Amino acid sequence: MFAAENGLKGDPRLQGISQAIRVVPHFPKPGIMFQDITTLLLDHKAFKDTVDIFVDRYRGMNISVVAGVEARGFMFGPSIALSIGAKFVPLRKPRKLPGEVISEAYDLEYGTDCLEMQIDAVKTGERALVIDDLVATGGTLSAAIRLLERMGAEVVECACVVGLREVKGQRRLDGKPLYILVEPRQLDDCF
Repeated sequence: MFAAENGLKGDPRLQGISQAIRVVPHFPKPGIMFQDITTLLLDHKAFKDTVDIFVDRYRGMNISVVAGVEARGFMFGPSIALSIGAKFVPLRKPRKLPGEVISEAYDLEYGTDCLEMQIDAVKTGERALVIDDLVATGGTLSAAIRLLERMGAEVVECACVVGLREVKGQRRLDGKPLYILVEPRQLDDCF
């Protein structure tokens, strides 16, 4: 579900967030229109608005875990977690976390990858939110959901700054709700 379809229709913050995202054509491979959120992070107002919208949505939902997907989920997850009184759990690429971990492989829009989580990061019954910058195929979010559920957490929702209207992976999320702030920009939206 898009934020504009859930009470934020016409909210100028969404337009500001969208406009703050740079489009990089043919990165990391030909045909990909990369949505570069680093320019959003450089825009204090757009960055704050992004975090504020997520915090407003998740405050009061009894979420105890905000799980951020490496690496861009780390940009938003800690601020959201602090603001709603939850802990932040990093979901990392292989061999980046010390101690015992569990792993989940997944398909990307342009390849394959794997996420890992420390086994003691969540407890059975904790309510979790998964945060990332973008959803295209749903593969990364699906892997994150599987990691958390394997350790007994209840995934309440997944949230992304940018997402395709026809998220190809929606069925891969096993019915978990998906909250998206803005649609991807095209090059002609940038001028």
